[in-house]
Amino acid sequence: MTNFRQHPGRLALFHSNCLSRFHKTTAVRTFDVRKVELTPLEQRKLTFDSHALVKELESSGFEKRQAEVIVTALVTLTTANMDIVYRDMVTGAHQEIALQQIMAHLDAIRKDMVILEKSEFANLRSENAKMKTELEQIKNRLLEESQKIRADAKLDINLERSRITDMFTEQEKKLMEVRTEFQKMNADIESEAVETSKKIDIQVASLKTLLESLKLETIKYLAACIFTCLAIALGFYRFWK
Repeated sequence: MTNFRQHPGRLALFHSNCLSRFHKTTAVRTFDVRKVELTPLEQRKLTFDSHALVKELESSGFEKRQAEVIVTALVTLTTANMDIVYRDMVTGAHQEIALQQIMAHLDAIRKDMVILEKSEFANLRSENAKMKTELEQIKNRLLEESQKIRADAKLDINLERSRITDMFTEQEKKLMEVRTEFQKMNADIESEAVETSKKIDIQVASLKTLLESLKLETIKYLAACIFTCLAIALGFYRFWK
């Protein structure tokens, strides 16, 4: 162990190193809460009789200056250690207040969430009502369009049906006219055929009559010729006798 009484320079160096080491602080994370200081800074300091400690060190063989430096180093180390302890640890009251602050913060967050949920629910309800209204409008529009299309289609079908009916009536009328003309032509042809047949019959009858008369005349002519020949033959016969 180093004898600080024999080496006072080492004691000063040790004192400066301790001060520089324990006065270095690291960055800590802070929360969005109000910082509460329960213990004042004056009450955190170490309270003891430093003069009595200096006297005791002097009685142990240290010089007055060395004893004061040692006591100062001890006070500095103890104060730094207490600062570290008070910075990293909390008391029960401090923890209770911090817990109350956190609960109050959570209550505020819960209220904000309830308000947000209500506003979101109201927005969703309004959006739902708006969408329902738009759907009703679209439904009515589709019904109107379908009724219009149905009416147009029905009108087109009726017009086409009437046009087809008129065309069929016209065709039937033309067919009746053609049939009437055909029947008339057939009747004319039949009447002409009957008349022609009658004419042919009359002409045939007249030809038959003419043929009979010609046949009689021919017979008469032949009979006359025969009698004439017989008369001539008798005349020649008598002449030769």
